[in-house]
Amino acid sequence: MFNAFIRIKLLYKICTFVEKSHYKMRITFYKYQGTGNDFVMIDNRDLSFNKKDTKLIAGICDRKFGIGADGLILLENDKVADFCMVYFNADGRQSSMCGNGGRCLVRFAHKLGIISNKATFSAIDGLHEAYINDETVSLKMQDVSDIKKCNTYIYLDTGSPHHVSFVEGLEHYDVFGNGKKIRYGAPYGECGTNVNFVEQKGSNVFAVRTYERGVENETLSCGTGVTAVALAAHASGKTQKNEIILDTPGGQLSVHFEPKGDCYEHIYLKGPAKFVFKGEYDTDTSK
Repeated sequence: MFNAFIRIKLLYKICTFVEKSHYKMRITFYKYQGTGNDFVMIDNRDLSFNKKDTKLIAGICDRKFGIGADGLILLENDKVADFCMVYFNADGRQSSMCGNGGRCLVRFAHKLGIISNKATFSAIDGLHEAYINDETVSLKMQDVSDIKKCNTYIYLDTGSPHHVSFVEGLEHYDVFGNGKKIRYGAPYGECGTNVNFVEQKGSNVFAVRTYERGVENETLSCGTGVTAVALAAHASGKTQKNEIILDTPGGQLSVHFEPKGDCYEHIYLKGPAKFVFKGEYDTDTSK
C-alpha cells in the first residue's frame, strides 16, 4: 500500500513537471530608446530570466517575430553600485559596453525607483556614473589611452571596439556594404569591430553613421561609437574642442572629455533617453 502511494506521488510529480514545461513564461518588459538606438529592458533583480537562452533573447529582439530592438538589457542587483547592467546584442549573445543602452538603463532604474537623479552602476567594462536631467542622461565612460592612428582609419576601444573612418558624402555613403567588409576584415578577424563613418560639419560638429556588430546592420545611433568618433576627431587634429557635437540619423548626442597627454579622462556621453512603452512577452518554455 505504501509503495503504491509512493508510485502515485512520483507519477504526479512527473506529470506536473511535464505540464509546467509547456507553460508559457510571461516576461514584463520596458522599451526605451536613445537617439533611435532601442532596447528591451527587463528587471532581473530576482534572477528569473535565463541569460543563457540566446534563442529567446534573439527572438525578443527580432523586429518581425518579437518585440524588436537593437539589444536587450537586464537590470540586476550589485554589491557595490546601485545596480548592474547585463547587455546582449540583438543576436542573443552577451556583449561589450553599450553607451546608449547604459543611458537608457539609468532612466529605467529611475522609473523603478532605484535611483533619484544620479547613479552608479557596474557593467562589463567596470563602474560608471550617470546623471539625469529630465529626459537627458549624462554617462561617464571609461578613460581611453590606446588610440591607434592608421593611414585611412583610427581604432580605439571606448568600452566596445570601434573603427573610425572619415569620409565625404556621408548621407549617400554605403554604410552597410562597407561596414560589413571592415567588420570582419583585417586586422579584426573573428572578434570583429564596430565601424563608424564620419563627416566633419563644423569646428566641433561631426555627422556619424555606424555599422554595429551583433546587430549586423546600421543602427540609428551608437553611444560608444560617437564617443570613439569624438576622441578620434580630437586625436587626429580635426578639432581642438573638448566638447564635440555628434549628429546621428536618430538624433544629436554630445561628448565632453579632458585630454591628458595621450590619455582622455572624464569622458561624458550626453543625450536623450526616452521610455517608449511597457508590455508583456509570452514565451513557450518547452521550445
